[in-house]
Amino acid sequence: MYLGIDLGTSGVKVIILDDNDSLIAQASSSLEVSRPAALWSEQDPASWWRATNDAITTLQASNSDDLLQVSAVGLSGQMHGATLLDDDNQIIRPAILWNDGRSEKQCKTIEAKEPKARLITGNMAMPGFTAPKLVWLKEHEPDNFNRVAKILLPKDYLRFLMTGDFASDMSDSAGTLWLDVEKRQWSLSMLKATDLTIEQMPQLYEGTEITGYLSKEIATQWGMNPVPVVAGGGDNAAGAAGIGVINPNEAFLSLGTSGVYFVANEAYLPNPDSAVHTFCHCIPNTWHQMSVILSAASCLTWVTQLTGYADEKSLLEQVEKLDFSIPSPVIFLPYLSGERTPHNNPNAQGVFFGLGHNTDAAELGRAVLEGIAYAFADGQEALLAAGTKIENVSVIGGGSKSKLWGRILASVLNKPLTYRNGGEMGPAFGAARLAKVVVNKLNATDVCQAGEIKYVIEPDEIMTVFYPAQHRKYQALYKSLETFF
Repeated sequence: MYLGIDLGTSGVKVIILDDNDSLIAQASSSLEVSRPAALWSEQDPASWWRATNDAITTLQASNSDDLLQVSAVGLSGQMHGATLLDDDNQIIRPAILWNDGRSEKQCKTIEAKEPKARLITGNMAMPGFTAPKLVWLKEHEPDNFNRVAKILLPKDYLRFLMTGDFASDMSDSAGTLWLDVEKRQWSLSMLKATDLTIEQMPQLYEGTEITGYLSKEIATQWGMNPVPVVAGGGDNAAGAAGIGVINPNEAFLSLGTSGVYFVANEAYLPNPDSAVHTFCHCIPNTWHQMSVILSAASCLTWVTQLTGYADEKSLLEQVEKLDFSIPSPVIFLPYLSGERTPHNNPNAQGVFFGLGHNTDAAELGRAVLEGIAYAFADGQEALLAAGTKIENVSVIGGGSKSKLWGRILASVLNKPLTYRNGGEMGPAFGAARLAKVVVNKLNATDVCQAGEIKYVIEPDEIMTVFYPAQHRKYQALYKSLETFF
């Protein structure tokens, strides 16, 4: 048995996987995001630990015998979050999250201090990355900056509480802007550009290495043995391991809180000027590229609450009744948290365009689904412009449950989308698989296989006729509004 723990933005998910890749049990506990000021997005790291323990407690109630048989733990989690500890290993302030946009100015500061930043990291400095957050901290909260003894990514704070070790994996660390992504090691020059030292960083491991062992205290509390804890991966890389996207040119779309278009590469292929991310994969000697949109399924949740529906499913049932043989008059720009690829604009905002007296909740819901699809199409264009080859595209994340959304996405991207077993489990599944690789000394390519295909959604012949024009209108709207954000 293998335990996979995924620390997401909206909740912690924990699964138990057996040797046959079968899901034995799962549990989750929700999290809230704090937005104390414009562009800010924070969470209390203590809430991550409470949610993790709550999820484990749920498993203990139903699967205590299975927990005792777990032989290793794998971790995945939301990337980029600045989790800051002092000399006593106490949290200094709330963690600044991946979708926080306050440090736009500090990105320019970093690239001015280290002109080779893009060459070293393979990425354009963006507010979502970890390093600019620390520059902001030094400028606006100098007392807190001076207290920083260790900087951890969110899942690695859980690791510290579980094992007592300061450690991270390559895929997650690649999103800090402190990693030399090609060499897979901390960059002293990038640390210097942010007035930090390597002593403040965790030790680096490949995703398929053991970083420590569950402490006796936590093992007893969780009803487990003091088993190995493996490095794991950032949520997107772990999700790729779960869906089997580890070979060159294989891709997936992740429909989570944010949206990710992820393509695996066998070599380091940076193109930072296109706002495409180039990161280490959680598999050794492998890299990947991503286009990232900051708001995906979170937009659907937002419009559901806005229109007074009890849940997304109820709203989607109304959207499905609409006539999709004609284009919608309403277009939605899904920039509720700013945007990364291709705009790198933390100040971008959400917009509904084309509202009329007959616009109802279903039409708004359709516009949201289509607007996110157009954002993915922008990302696809950026990936292709960067020289990326995209072959098979799978779908993962909570949004993968909607076949209607899949039909819209397939038609906008003009690509068939593959839905596989395990896709809905997302990064937690990949984390458990990485644990399996380590303790059994297996080859990752043998374990991280693509799951059985449940179905494939092809582009709709009618929708593909009008979506290109709708996408161009969407792009023109952003350009015309950009100066007003």
